[in-house]
Amino acid sequence: MKRVLVTGATGYVGGRLVRTLLEKGYKVRVFVRDEKKVAQYSWANSVEIAVGNVTDYELTRRALDEIDIAFYLLHSINSSTKFDQIEKEMAATFGKAAADASIQQIVYLGGIANDSKTSRHLQSRTDTGIELAKYGVPVLEMRAGIIIGSGSASFEMLRHLTHRLPIMTTPKWVKNRTQPIAIRDVLYYLSQSIELPKPVNGIYDIGGPEVVSYEIMMQKFAAIAGLRKRIVIKVPVLTPSLSSLWIGFVTPVPTTLARPLVESLISEVVVDPKKSIDQLIPKPDAGLTPINSAIELALERVSSNQIETRWSDATAQTAPWQKAQGDPSWAGATEFKDVRVQTTVAPIKYVWACIERIGGENGWYGSDWLWYLRGLLDRIFGGVGLRRGRRDPFKLRVGDSLDFWRVEDYEEGKRLRLYAEMILPGKAWLEFTLEESTNEKGRIVKATQVATFQPRGLGGQLYWRAIAPFHWLLFPTMLKNICKTAERESRAA
Repeated sequence: MKRVLVTGATGYVGGRLVRTLLEKGYKVRVFVRDEKKVAQYSWANSVEIAVGNVTDYELTRRALDEIDIAFYLLHSINSSTKFDQIEKEMAATFGKAAADASIQQIVYLGGIANDSKTSRHLQSRTDTGIELAKYGVPVLEMRAGIIIGSGSASFEMLRHLTHRLPIMTTPKWVKNRTQPIAIRDVLYYLSQSIELPKPVNGIYDIGGPEVVSYEIMMQKFAAIAGLRKRIVIKVPVLTPSLSSLWIGFVTPVPTTLARPLVESLISEVVVDPKKSIDQLIPKPDAGLTPINSAIELALERVSSNQIETRWSDATAQTAPWQKAQGDPSWAGATEFKDVRVQTTVAPIKYVWACIERIGGENGWYGSDWLWYLRGLLDRIFGGVGLRRGRRDPFKLRVGDSLDFWRVEDYEEGKRLRLYAEMILPGKAWLEFTLEESTNEKGRIVKATQVATFQPRGLGGQLYWRAIAPFHWLLFPTMLKNICKTAERESRAA
């Protein structure tokens, strides 16, 4: 049995690939930056976990020990404006480490780049494949276009544009052709690569059974979702920059991620028959998934809250001073806290359920307009805003995005700590803890809510003081309403 390493295992494709490989009986090791994020997946106890960053050669080399096939599913599209340089450096480190570890095969998922007009994002995907192959390990590079599946960034972008805009003004690229592929077919090709009789060094395009324009694909979204046909008005003045700003405003996809995606739409992403994966791997027995079926399956998962992995699982871009989360207490950083305490007679499970439902479509238990305003300001300055929402409306796990927060720590029934990924002059956390005790009235629950801010420079200090009045409106109301809701739900049970 071949031993497999999956990088990007907590990402959109990687998280699903791990499950697929385990179902097929493979021994899987995952290479991740944060072990806590892995713990929340259903397959966490079935894999070997290697912790580290692919920018660190020694940790990468150690993760590759005794591995036969390594899946390279990493990108930095949402981490920096210099993502292409970062991706090249990551690929170089991984390629060298793989060669030194005598890996038999690297399988890399890139992007179709057959058009003469190649975006910076697609060029970076191409350069990554070239860099991986420089060190002598055979690289099977599978190139895909838009992946249709619940949680895919491209899928979410097109879905939300279709849902929210009955009349759309679009750039002329909306007429460009694309060959989307269902996520299940991507997973099929990736997993089948392990069964090949010998290592493969080459580039192969993967795509679904249909070639359509982006406009037609959006009309298919609308029809399947039960919406009227969308009116599409093509205008010549919408540049990728303007388009990405507009997408960042009306969809959950932030501008920083929307721009490279939009730039990629300028290229026609259609499988080149000369590079078709059919030469190497036969189609699935049931055939490739048609576009309509792929959209139906994805929308079904969205409506039933069964999204396993999501584009926002990847950590969002933050300022350099925001990246070092969880500084030790002795580090000496200035720290501001807003502490709120509320007691309730509601059983702890009801209080916890209310806390865990916070954000997204569920709202923030009062003064939601202030949260909306803060999210809007964040998006204006290039942040993620509130539109990312939640993966699941009722359950959280470490690593989940929650509006402009990310779940940093989670102990069911005890503690939830959120780390701020909004644009800030510093670092911020929001934490909830629950404790049970007994008094003369019987069993009670003490709920504590702590907002923590570590400012950066004078700007950070001024920021905290400027928003202090809003905290007096937001935080007491939020905790009080959480407890009231828990009491009401416990009485109704």
